[in-house]
Amino acid sequence: MEEAMKMTTTGTTTGTTTTPSDATATSATTSAAPAPTGRPVHLAVYDTYADWETGHTTAHLTRRGLRVRTVGLAAGAPVTTMGGVRIQPDLALADLSPEDSSLLILTGASLWDSGDELAPFAAKAREFLAAGVPVAAICGATAGLAREGLLDAHAHTSAAAAYLAHQPGYAGTGRYVEADAVTDGDLITAGPTEPVAFAREVFARLDVYGPEVLDAWYRLFHDSDASAFPVLMAAAERGDA
Repeated sequence: MEEAMKMTTTGTTTGTTTTPSDATATSATTSAAPAPTGRPVHLAVYDTYADWETGHTTAHLTRRGLRVRTVGLAAGAPVTTMGGVRIQPDLALADLSPEDSSLLILTGASLWDSGDELAPFAAKAREFLAAGVPVAAICGATAGLAREGLLDAHAHTSAAAAYLAHQPGYAGTGRYVEADAVTDGDLITAGPTEPVAFAREVFARLDVYGPEVLDAWYRLFHDSDASAFPVLMAAAERGDA
C-alpha cells in the first residue's frame, strides 16, 4: 500500500482522520494543487502558538487551492510557536477585514491562559461572526472566545466543560457539547486533542470536499482505515481530492 501511495496523490475532506504515518499522509496528498482562487483563509499566529493543531487544516486547504495567510498583532514582528518555529506574519490584525477573508483560524497557545495579550484576536473573531464570516477555534482559543462572550449563543466544545466554566464572563454552559469538534453556523470549535476533527469541520464548512471524500479523508487520517484509501484515490483521479 505504501508503494502505491508514493506513486499517486490524494486530497482531503471534512472528517476526523488520523494518518497511518507521516509518510502515508504526505504521499496521500501530493497531487498538484489547483490555482488559488477566492478570498484567503487567515491563520492567526502568536507566540506559543501550538503548531500541531492546525497542520492538517492548512496543509490540505492549500492542496485544494485555497490561499492561507498568517495574521499577527504586527506584520513586522516575528512570532515563535510552541515548537520553536519562527513565523513572520503576512499582515497585522488591525489590517484584517472580514470581507477580505473566507475564514479566521485561531489556534491554541499558552498565552490564552496567562493573560489578555491575545484578546484582540477574540475581538476580531467577533467582527468576523458579526459579518457572517466563519471562525474556527481550537484548544485555548476557545477560552478566548468564551471570555469574549462568543460561545454563549452557539453550540461549542473545548478541552473540557470545566475549562470554559472558569473563564470570566462565560455563560454558555448550557450549549457545551461533549464532542471532538462542533460546528454551529459560522463558529467551529474543537478540543486540543482533535486536530483532525477540527480540520474536518473546516473542510465541511468551506465545502472543500464532497461528503464521500470527506468521510474517507477522516477515516484515513483519524482512524488509519485503509479502506478509505481507494475512495481518495478515485477522487484524486477525478480531480475531487
